[in-house]
Amino acid sequence: MPSYVDELAARATSLVTPGARRVLGIAGPPGAGKSTLAEAVVRALGGTAALVPMDGFHLADAELRRLDRAERKGAPDTFDAYGYGALLARLREPRHGETVYAPSFEREWEQPLAGALPVAPGTPLIVTEGNYLLLDEEPWSTAVRPHLDEVWWVAVDDTVRVERLIARHVRFGKSPEHAREWVLRSDEANARLVAPGRERADVIVESDTGRVVTPGRASRA
Repeated sequence: MPSYVDELAARATSLVTPGARRVLGIAGPPGAGKSTLAEAVVRALGGTAALVPMDGFHLADAELRRLDRAERKGAPDTFDAYGYGALLARLREPRHGETVYAPSFEREWEQPLAGALPVAPGTPLIVTEGNYLLLDEEPWSTAVRPHLDEVWWVAVDDTVRVERLIARHVRFGKSPEHAREWVLRSDEANARLVAPGRERADVIVESDTGRVVTPGRASRA
C-alpha cells in the first residue's frame, strides 16, 4: 500500500462528525487509478467506510443502443446522473436503521448490477469515485456535487494512464487494436472533458509520484 494512503485515510477520517454521515468523492480522468485509491482508503479505514462507485449508474447496453449512444459508452450522458445524485442524498440522510443498497458495475459483463452493495446503518463515511464528480455541467454540477463533502483528484502521467486503459479493455475482451481505438477516441475525449475539474478539487493525489497536494498549501513530496 503506498505510504500516502495512510495520510489520505487520516484526512478522510477527519471529515467524519458524530451523528452525521459524510460523503467523500474521488474524481479524475479514465485510468487515473480512482478505483484503486478508493479501495485502498476504504480498506485502511476498516469498517468505518463504504465504497459506492459512480459506475453503478451506467445505463444498460440495451438502453444505450436505443439512445444511439453505445459507441460513446462512458460519456457523461451514458450515466443516470440524477439517479446517482438521488442515491448520494439518501446515503447522506438514511432513515434510522436503514441498510441502503447501491448498484455495482460488473466489468466481466460491462453492465450495472442493482442492489449489489449494501451500506450498513451507522457507517459514518461513504467513499464514491468516478470521472464526473467535478464536471461543471448539468446535471452533474447540481445533482451530484452538492452531496459531496470533499472531492479529491487523482492525477497520473497520461502515457501511463492510456496504457492502463488499453490493457483494461483487452483484459475484458477487446482486441488490442479495438482497445487502442476505443481509448484514443472515447476515453481520451472524456479525459479532456473532465480535465478542468482538477482546479476545483480539494486535494490532488499524484499517484505516480506519491505527492499529495492541497491547493493553496505546501505540497508533500
